[in-house]
Amino acid sequence: MRVTALPRSVAEMRRFHIEPGGTLNGTLEVPGDKSVSHRAIMFSAIARGRSRITGFLESADCLATLGAFEVMGVSFTRDGGALLVDGVGRDGLSAPDATLDLGNSGTSMRLLSGLMAGQAFDSVLGGDASLSRRPMARVIDPLTEMGARIAGSDGQRAPLHITGGQRLRGIDYTPPVASAQIKSCVLLAGLYAEGATTVHEPGISRDHTERMLGAFGVELTREGRALSITGGQSLEAFDVAVPADLSSAAFFLVGASIGENGELTLTGVGVNPTRRGVVDILKRMGADITLVDEREQAGEPVADITVRSAALRGIDIGATDVELAIDELPAIFIAAACAHGTTRLTGAAELRVKESDRIAVMADGLAELGIEVTVQDDGLTIVGRPEQHSFGGGHIHSHEDHRIAMSFAMAGLRASAPIVIDDCDFVDTSFPGFVERARNAGLAIESQEHDA
Repeated sequence: MRVTALPRSVAEMRRFHIEPGGTLNGTLEVPGDKSVSHRAIMFSAIARGRSRITGFLESADCLATLGAFEVMGVSFTRDGGALLVDGVGRDGLSAPDATLDLGNSGTSMRLLSGLMAGQAFDSVLGGDASLSRRPMARVIDPLTEMGARIAGSDGQRAPLHITGGQRLRGIDYTPPVASAQIKSCVLLAGLYAEGATTVHEPGISRDHTERMLGAFGVELTREGRALSITGGQSLEAFDVAVPADLSSAAFFLVGASIGENGELTLTGVGVNPTRRGVVDILKRMGADITLVDEREQAGEPVADITVRSAALRGIDIGATDVELAIDELPAIFIAAACAHGTTRLTGAAELRVKESDRIAVMADGLAELGIEVTVQDDGLTIVGRPEQHSFGGGHIHSHEDHRIAMSFAMAGLRASAPIVIDDCDFVDTSFPGFVERARNAGLAIESQEHDA
Protein backbone atom coordinates (compact mmCIF):
# COMPACT_ATOMS: atom_id res chain seq x y z
CA MET A 1 0.00 0.00 0.00
CA ARG A 2 1.39 3.35 -1.01
CA VAL A 3 1.12 6.26 1.44
CA THR A 4 0.59 9.36 -0.66
CA ALA A 5 1.22 12.89 0.57
CA LEU A 6 -1.67 15.33 0.66
CA PRO A 7 -1.84 17.77 -2.28
CA ARG A 8 -0.21 21.10 -1.66
CA SER A 9 -2.58 23.22 -3.74
CA VAL A 10 -6.09 24.29 -2.84
CA ALA A 11 -8.88 25.59 -5.05
CA GLU A 12 -9.76 28.42 -2.69
CA MET A 13 -8.14 30.22 0.22
CA ARG A 14 -9.28 29.77 3.80
CA ARG A 15 -9.85 32.36 6.49
CA PHE A 16 -10.69 31.96 10.16
CA HIS A 17 -13.66 33.83 11.65
CA ILE A 18 -13.61 34.00 15.47
CA GLU A 19 -16.52 35.34 17.49
CA PRO A 20 -15.54 37.11 20.73
CA GLY A 21 -15.55 35.40 24.11
CA GLY A 22 -15.64 31.78 25.15
CA THR A 23 -13.41 29.68 27.34
CA LEU A 24 -11.36 26.51 26.89
CA ASN A 25 -12.25 23.47 28.97
CA GLY A 26 -11.97 19.70 28.94
CA THR A 27 -9.35 17.25 27.73
CA LEU A 28 -7.56 17.67 24.42
CA GLU A 29 -5.13 15.59 22.39
CA VAL A 30 -3.03 17.66 20.02
CA PRO A 31 -1.35 16.05 16.98
CA GLY A 32 2.06 14.40 17.00
CA ASP A 33 5.26 16.38 17.27
CA LYS A 34 6.31 17.79 13.89
CA SER A 35 10.05 17.80 14.60
CA VAL A 36 10.03 14.21 15.86
CA SER A 37 7.80 13.05 12.97
CA HIS A 38 10.18 14.47 10.36
CA ARG A 39 13.15 12.70 11.92
CA ALA A 40 11.27 9.43 12.42
CA ILE A 41 10.60 9.27 8.67
CA MET A 42 14.15 10.21 7.67
CA PHE A 43 15.98 7.90 10.05
CA SER A 44 13.71 4.87 9.57
CA ALA A 45 14.03 5.31 5.79
CA ILE A 46 17.83 4.92 5.89
CA ALA A 47 17.82 2.28 8.64
CA ARG A 48 18.19 -1.45 8.03
CA GLY A 49 14.92 -3.29 8.64
CA ARG A 50 11.30 -2.39 9.37
CA SER A 51 10.47 0.41 11.79
CA ARG A 52 7.04 1.16 13.26
CA ILE A 53 5.99 4.77 13.85
CA THR A 54 2.97 5.61 16.01
CA GLY A 55 1.63 9.12 16.58
CA PHE A 56 3.04 10.34 13.24
CA LEU A 57 1.86 13.86 12.38
CA GLU A 58 0.03 13.70 9.06
CA SER A 59 0.53 17.38 8.31
CA ALA A 60 1.48 18.78 4.93
CA ASP A 61 5.09 19.37 6.07
CA CYS A 62 5.66 15.85 7.37
CA LEU A 63 3.89 14.28 4.41
CA ALA A 64 6.25 16.23 2.15
CA THR A 65 9.16 14.50 3.88
CA LEU A 66 7.45 11.13 3.55
CA GLY A 67 6.70 11.78 -0.13
CA ALA A 68 10.34 12.59 -0.85
CA PHE A 69 11.47 9.22 0.50
CA GLU A 70 8.72 7.40 -1.37
CA VAL A 71 10.13 8.90 -4.56
CA MET A 72 13.56 7.57 -3.55
CA GLY A 73 12.33 4.00 -3.19
CA VAL A 74 11.29 3.69 0.45
CA SER A 75 8.11 1.70 1.14
CA PHE A 76 5.54 2.95 3.68
CA THR A 77 2.46 0.96 4.69
CA ARG A 78 -0.37 1.39 7.18
CA ASP A 79 -1.04 -0.92 10.10
CA GLY A 80 -4.06 0.52 11.85
CA GLY A 81 -2.91 3.83 13.28
CA ALA A 82 0.77 2.97 12.81
CA LEU A 83 3.09 3.65 9.91
CA LEU A 84 5.44 0.84 8.88
CA VAL A 85 8.67 1.86 7.17
CA ASP A 86 10.82 -0.62 5.28
CA GLY A 87 14.23 1.00 5.53
CA VAL A 88 16.68 0.68 2.65
CA GLY A 89 19.87 1.22 4.64
CA ARG A 90 22.29 4.11 4.71
CA ASP A 91 23.26 3.73 1.04
CA GLY A 92 20.04 2.25 -0.35
CA LEU A 93 18.14 5.31 -1.59
CA SER A 94 17.33 5.50 -5.30
CA ALA A 95 17.89 8.55 -7.50
CA PRO A 96 14.73 10.67 -7.85
CA ASP A 97 13.60 11.37 -11.39
CA ALA A 98 12.37 14.88 -10.58
CA THR A 99 12.77 17.69 -8.07
CA LEU A 100 11.91 16.62 -4.51
CA ASP A 101 8.98 18.90 -3.65
CA LEU A 102 9.19 19.78 0.05
CA GLY A 103 6.29 22.20 0.04
CA ASN A 104 6.57 24.73 2.85
CA SER A 105 8.87 22.67 5.08
CA GLY A 106 12.15 24.31 6.06
CA THR A 107 12.96 21.35 8.32
CA SER A 108 12.66 18.95 5.39
CA MET A 109 14.89 21.04 3.15
CA ARG A 110 17.63 21.78 5.66
CA LEU A 111 17.89 18.24 7.05
CA LEU A 112 17.58 16.57 3.66
CA SER A 113 20.32 18.79 2.23
CA GLY A 114 22.78 17.14 4.62
CA LEU A 115 21.48 13.66 3.87
CA MET A 116 21.45 14.16 0.09
CA ALA A 117 24.98 15.62 0.09
CA GLY A 118 26.23 12.12 0.94
CA GLN A 119 24.38 10.25 -1.81
CA ALA A 120 25.91 8.84 -4.99
CA PHE A 121 23.30 10.52 -7.21
CA ASP A 122 22.30 14.09 -8.05
CA SER A 123 19.20 15.66 -6.50
CA VAL A 124 17.24 18.90 -6.48
CA LEU A 125 15.36 20.07 -3.39
CA GLY A 126 12.51 22.47 -4.12
CA GLY A 127 9.42 23.87 -2.44
CA ASP A 128 6.71 26.49 -2.60
CA ALA A 129 7.17 30.24 -2.96
CA SER A 130 7.38 30.77 0.80
CA LEU A 131 10.10 28.15 1.28
CA SER A 132 12.01 29.55 -1.69
CA ARG A 133 12.35 32.88 0.13
CA ARG A 134 13.96 31.37 3.22
CA PRO A 135 17.76 31.54 3.69
CA MET A 136 19.72 28.38 2.91
CA ALA A 137 23.30 29.73 3.03
CA ARG A 138 23.52 28.51 6.62
CA VAL A 139 23.41 24.89 5.40
CA ILE A 140 25.14 25.42 2.05
CA ASP A 141 28.25 26.86 3.70
CA PRO A 142 29.11 23.98 6.09
CA LEU A 143 28.21 21.35 3.50
CA THR A 144 30.53 23.00 1.00
CA GLU A 145 33.26 23.01 3.64
CA MET A 146 32.74 19.24 3.96
CA GLY A 147 33.32 18.79 0.24
CA ALA A 148 29.72 18.75 -0.99
CA ARG A 149 28.73 20.38 -4.25
CA ILE A 150 25.53 22.27 -3.55
CA ALA A 151 24.21 25.36 -5.26
CA GLY A 152 21.24 27.52 -4.42
CA SER A 153 19.29 29.90 -6.58
CA ASP A 154 18.90 33.65 -6.28
CA GLY A 155 21.28 34.32 -3.43
CA GLN A 156 21.60 30.79 -2.02
CA ARG A 157 17.90 30.06 -1.73
CA ALA A 158 15.85 27.07 -2.90
CA PRO A 159 15.77 25.16 -5.12
CA LEU A 160 19.02 23.53 -4.02
CA HIS A 161 20.98 21.57 -6.66
CA ILE A 162 23.14 18.87 -5.07
CA THR A 163 25.74 16.93 -7.05
CA GLY A 164 26.11 13.34 -5.89
CA GLY A 165 29.20 11.16 -5.60
CA GLN A 166 31.28 13.69 -3.68
CA ARG A 167 33.87 12.66 -1.11
CA LEU A 168 32.83 14.27 2.16
CA ARG A 169 35.23 14.93 5.02
CA GLY A 170 34.50 15.53 8.68
CA ILE A 171 34.80 19.10 9.96
CA ASP A 172 34.69 21.08 13.17
CA TYR A 173 31.91 23.59 12.71
CA THR A 174 30.36 26.36 14.79
CA PRO A 175 27.02 27.56 13.35
CA PRO A 176 26.38 31.32 13.27
CA VAL A 177 23.23 30.78 15.38
CA ALA A 178 21.97 28.02 17.64
CA SER A 179 19.82 25.98 15.27
CA ALA A 180 18.64 22.38 15.44
CA GLN A 181 18.19 22.40 11.66
CA ILE A 182 21.78 23.46 10.93
CA LYS A 183 23.16 21.05 13.55
CA SER A 184 21.09 18.18 12.16
CA CYS A 185 22.08 18.92 8.57
CA VAL A 186 25.79 18.77 9.42
CA LEU A 187 25.44 15.63 11.55
CA LEU A 188 23.53 13.81 8.80
CA ALA A 189 26.21 14.73 6.28
CA GLY A 190 28.70 13.49 8.88
CA LEU A 191 27.22 9.99 8.58
CA TYR A 192 28.62 9.92 5.05
CA ALA A 193 31.92 11.73 5.75
CA GLU A 194 35.41 10.43 6.43
CA GLY A 195 36.43 10.84 10.04
CA ALA A 196 34.62 12.72 12.76
CA THR A 197 32.29 15.69 12.34
CA THR A 198 31.85 18.00 15.33
CA VAL A 199 29.27 20.74 15.78
CA HIS A 200 30.05 23.35 18.44
CA GLU A 201 26.69 24.79 19.43
CA PRO A 202 26.75 28.53 20.20
CA GLY A 203 23.63 28.10 22.34
CA ILE A 204 20.86 25.65 23.19
CA SER A 205 18.91 24.05 20.34
CA ARG A 206 16.49 21.17 20.10
CA ASP A 207 18.16 17.79 20.62
CA HIS A 208 15.65 15.51 18.85
CA THR A 209 18.20 14.49 16.21
CA GLU A 210 20.83 13.26 18.62
CA ARG A 211 18.26 11.52 20.81
CA MET A 212 16.73 9.68 17.87
CA LEU A 213 19.99 8.84 16.13
CA GLY A 214 21.03 7.19 19.39
CA ALA A 215 17.80 5.20 19.43
CA PHE A 216 18.57 4.00 15.88
CA GLY A 217 21.97 2.75 17.04
CA VAL A 218 24.25 5.63 16.01
CA GLU A 219 26.98 6.60 18.47
CA LEU A 220 27.43 10.30 19.19
CA THR A 221 29.62 11.93 21.81
CA ARG A 222 29.06 15.21 23.60
CA GLU A 223 31.55 17.31 25.51
CA GLY A 224 29.94 20.49 26.76
CA ARG A 225 28.33 22.04 23.71
CA ALA A 226 30.43 20.04 21.24
CA LEU A 227 28.57 17.16 19.58
CA SER A 228 30.50 14.65 17.42
CA ILE A 229 29.58 11.86 15.03
CA THR A 230 31.89 9.44 13.18
CA GLY A 231 31.16 8.68 9.54
CA GLY A 232 30.31 5.24 8.17
CA GLN A 233 27.82 4.21 10.88
CA SER A 234 24.61 2.39 10.00
CA LEU A 235 21.14 2.80 11.48
CA GLU A 236 19.11 -0.15 12.72
CA ALA A 237 15.30 -0.24 12.65
CA PHE A 238 13.56 1.14 15.74
CA ASP A 239 9.93 1.64 16.79
CA VAL A 240 9.18 5.33 17.39
CA ALA A 241 6.24 6.60 19.46
CA VAL A 242 5.85 10.26 18.54
CA PRO A 243 4.63 12.44 21.45
CA ALA A 244 2.08 15.22 21.05
CA ASP A 245 3.63 18.47 19.81
CA LEU A 246 4.35 21.09 22.49
CA SER A 247 4.46 23.79 19.79
CA SER A 248 0.86 22.92 18.87
CA ALA A 249 -0.11 22.68 22.51
CA ALA A 250 1.27 26.19 23.09
CA PHE A 251 -1.77 27.87 21.50
CA PHE A 252 -4.05 26.09 23.94
CA LEU A 253 -1.78 26.78 26.90
CA VAL A 254 -2.16 30.47 26.10
CA GLY A 255 -5.87 30.22 25.29
CA ALA A 256 -6.77 28.45 28.53
CA SER A 257 -4.65 30.92 30.50
CA ILE A 258 -6.31 34.06 29.08
CA GLY A 259 -9.89 32.79 28.74
CA GLU A 260 -12.32 33.19 31.63
CA ASN A 261 -12.73 30.17 33.94
CA GLY A 262 -10.70 27.89 31.70
CA GLU A 263 -9.32 24.49 32.70
CA LEU A 264 -7.84 22.32 29.98
CA THR A 265 -5.74 19.14 30.09
CA LEU A 266 -3.48 18.32 27.15
CA THR A 267 -2.48 14.66 27.04
CA GLY A 268 0.82 12.99 26.14
CA VAL A 269 2.71 16.16 25.27
CA GLY A 270 6.45 16.10 24.62
CA VAL A 271 8.27 18.17 27.24
CA ASN A 272 11.83 17.87 25.99
CA PRO A 273 14.04 20.26 28.05
CA THR A 274 15.23 21.94 24.84
CA ARG A 275 11.60 22.65 23.87
CA ARG A 276 9.74 23.52 27.06
CA GLY A 277 10.61 27.21 27.16
CA VAL A 278 6.98 28.14 26.46
CA VAL A 279 5.90 26.43 29.70
CA ASP A 280 8.60 28.16 31.75
CA ILE A 281 7.91 31.58 30.21
CA LEU A 282 4.17 31.33 30.80
CA LYS A 283 4.78 30.23 34.40
CA ARG A 284 6.98 33.28 34.95
CA MET A 285 4.10 35.35 33.63
CA GLY A 286 1.88 33.82 36.33
CA ALA A 287 0.21 31.03 34.35
CA ASP A 288 -1.29 28.13 36.30
CA ILE A 289 0.31 25.15 34.53
CA THR A 290 0.89 21.70 36.04
CA LEU A 291 2.74 18.73 34.52
CA VAL A 292 1.45 15.33 35.65
CA ASP A 293 2.34 11.71 34.89
CA GLU A 294 5.79 12.60 33.58
CA ARG A 295 7.28 9.68 31.68
CA GLU A 296 9.59 8.75 28.81
CA GLN A 297 8.47 7.73 25.34
CA ALA A 298 11.02 6.55 22.75
CA GLY A 299 13.73 8.62 24.39
CA GLU A 300 11.59 11.75 24.68
CA PRO A 301 10.15 13.05 27.99
CA VAL A 302 6.34 13.23 27.93
CA ALA A 303 3.67 14.53 30.35
CA ASP A 304 0.02 15.48 30.60
CA ILE A 305 -0.34 19.25 31.05
CA THR A 306 -3.19 20.94 32.90
CA VAL A 307 -3.64 24.70 32.52
CA ARG A 308 -6.15 26.96 34.25
CA SER A 309 -7.13 30.59 33.79
CA ALA A 310 -4.79 33.01 35.53
CA ALA A 311 -3.97 36.69 35.80
CA LEU A 312 -0.77 37.20 33.81
CA ARG A 313 1.97 39.81 34.20
CA GLY A 314 4.46 41.24 31.75
CA ILE A 315 8.07 40.03 31.91
CA ASP A 316 11.39 40.43 30.12
CA ILE A 317 12.12 37.65 27.59
CA GLY A 318 15.78 37.41 26.57
CA ALA A 319 17.99 35.50 24.17
CA THR A 320 18.26 32.41 26.39
CA ASP A 321 14.46 32.19 26.57
CA VAL A 322 14.24 32.58 22.81
CA GLU A 323 16.49 29.55 22.24
CA LEU A 324 13.99 27.36 24.10
CA ALA A 325 10.76 28.85 22.69
CA ILE A 326 11.49 30.25 19.23
CA ASP A 327 8.43 28.69 17.55
CA GLU A 328 6.07 29.45 20.42
CA LEU A 329 6.79 33.18 20.68
CA PRO A 330 3.83 34.28 18.51
CA ALA A 331 1.46 32.58 20.97
CA ILE A 332 3.34 34.12 23.89
CA PHE A 333 2.81 37.57 22.35
CA ILE A 334 -0.96 37.00 22.64
CA ALA A 335 -0.52 36.19 26.34
CA ALA A 336 1.62 39.31 26.78
CA ALA A 337 -1.11 41.46 25.26
CA CYS A 338 -3.50 40.27 28.01
CA ALA A 339 -1.01 40.69 30.86
CA HIS A 340 -0.70 43.41 33.46
CA GLY A 341 2.34 45.52 32.63
CA THR A 342 4.87 45.44 29.81
CA THR A 343 6.59 42.50 28.13
CA ARG A 344 9.95 43.15 26.46
CA LEU A 345 11.46 40.67 24.01
CA THR A 346 15.11 40.89 22.92
CA GLY A 347 17.53 38.56 21.14
CA ALA A 348 14.92 37.23 18.72
CA ALA A 349 16.21 38.38 15.32
CA GLU A 350 15.78 34.79 14.11
CA LEU A 351 12.00 35.40 14.11
CA ARG A 352 12.45 37.61 11.06
CA VAL A 353 13.48 34.67 8.83
CA LYS A 354 10.76 32.17 9.70
CA GLU A 355 7.77 31.45 7.43
CA SER A 356 7.16 35.18 7.72
CA ASP A 357 8.88 38.06 9.51
CA ARG A 358 7.13 37.10 12.73
CA ILE A 359 8.21 40.24 14.58
CA ALA A 360 6.72 42.56 11.96
CA VAL A 361 3.63 40.45 11.23
CA MET A 362 2.72 39.92 14.89
CA ALA A 363 3.29 43.61 15.65
CA ASP A 364 1.00 44.65 12.79
CA GLY A 365 -1.71 42.25 13.92
CA LEU A 366 -1.52 43.29 17.57
CA ALA A 367 -1.74 46.95 16.56
CA GLU A 368 -4.79 46.15 14.40
CA LEU A 369 -6.48 44.73 17.51
CA GLY A 370 -5.66 47.82 19.61
CA ILE A 371 -2.48 46.71 21.41
CA GLU A 372 0.41 49.15 21.91
CA VAL A 373 3.53 47.62 20.34
CA THR A 374 7.01 48.97 19.71
CA VAL A 375 9.27 47.08 17.29
CA GLN A 376 13.04 46.69 17.56
CA ASP A 377 15.43 44.90 15.20
CA ASP A 378 15.65 41.83 17.46
CA GLY A 379 12.37 41.95 19.32
CA LEU A 380 9.45 44.07 20.43
CA THR A 381 7.75 45.64 23.44
CA ILE A 382 4.10 44.88 24.21
CA VAL A 383 2.04 46.95 26.64
CA GLY A 384 -0.55 44.60 28.08
CA ARG A 385 -4.26 45.33 28.48
CA PRO A 386 -5.42 43.11 31.36
CA GLU A 387 -9.07 44.19 31.16
CA GLN A 388 -11.78 41.72 30.11
CA HIS A 389 -11.59 42.80 26.46
CA SER A 390 -7.88 43.07 25.84
CA PHE A 391 -8.42 43.10 22.07
CA GLY A 392 -10.77 44.87 19.75
CA GLY A 393 -12.01 43.16 16.63
CA GLY A 394 -10.15 43.39 13.38
CA HIS A 395 -8.81 41.84 10.19
CA ILE A 396 -5.49 40.00 10.48
CA HIS A 397 -3.19 39.05 7.61
CA SER A 398 -1.25 35.92 8.59
CA HIS A 399 1.04 36.13 5.55
CA GLU A 400 0.56 32.38 5.04
CA ASP A 401 2.22 31.67 8.39
CA HIS A 402 0.53 28.87 10.31
CA ARG A 403 1.72 29.99 13.75
CA ILE A 404 0.57 33.56 13.19
CA ALA A 405 -2.92 32.37 12.25
CA MET A 406 -3.34 30.04 15.23
CA SER A 407 -1.94 32.60 17.68
CA PHE A 408 -4.41 35.29 16.66
CA ALA A 409 -7.26 32.77 16.77
CA MET A 410 -6.74 32.58 20.55
CA ALA A 411 -7.06 36.37 20.82
CA GLY A 412 -10.78 35.90 20.19
CA LEU A 413 -11.17 34.66 23.76
CA ARG A 414 -10.45 38.20 25.01
CA ALA A 415 -11.85 40.23 22.10
CA SER A 416 -14.77 42.67 22.07
CA ALA A 417 -15.68 42.03 18.43
CA PRO A 418 -15.06 39.37 15.76
CA ILE A 419 -11.56 38.68 14.46
CA VAL A 420 -11.04 37.59 10.85
CA ILE A 421 -7.71 35.99 9.88
CA ASP A 422 -6.74 35.60 6.23
CA ASP A 423 -4.38 33.10 4.54
CA CYS A 424 -4.99 30.19 6.93
CA ASP A 425 -4.42 27.33 4.48
CA PHE A 426 -0.93 26.74 5.83
CA VAL A 427 -2.21 25.80 9.29
CA ASP A 428 -2.29 22.25 7.92
CA THR A 429 1.50 22.30 7.61
CA SER A 430 1.74 21.71 11.36
CA PHE A 431 -1.76 21.26 12.84
CA PRO A 432 -4.37 19.46 10.73
CA GLY A 433 -7.73 19.58 12.50
CA PHE A 434 -6.90 22.75 14.44
CA VAL A 435 -10.31 24.37 13.89
CA GLU A 436 -12.27 21.31 15.00
CA ARG A 437 -10.16 20.80 18.12
CA ALA A 438 -10.30 24.49 19.04
CA ARG A 439 -14.06 24.62 18.55
CA ASN A 440 -14.60 21.47 20.63
CA ALA A 441 -12.53 23.00 23.43
CA GLY A 442 -14.67 26.16 23.46
CA LEU A 443 -13.29 28.65 20.93
CA ALA A 444 -15.96 30.16 18.68
CA ILE A 445 -14.05 29.63 15.44
CA GLU A 446 -15.15 28.83 11.90
CA SER A 447 -13.09 28.12 8.80
CA GLN A 448 -14.43 29.84 5.70
CA GLU A 449 -13.41 29.58 2.06
CA HIS A 450 -12.95 32.70 -0.01
CA ASP A 451 -11.54 33.64 -3.38
CA ALA A 452 -7.77 34.18 -3.49
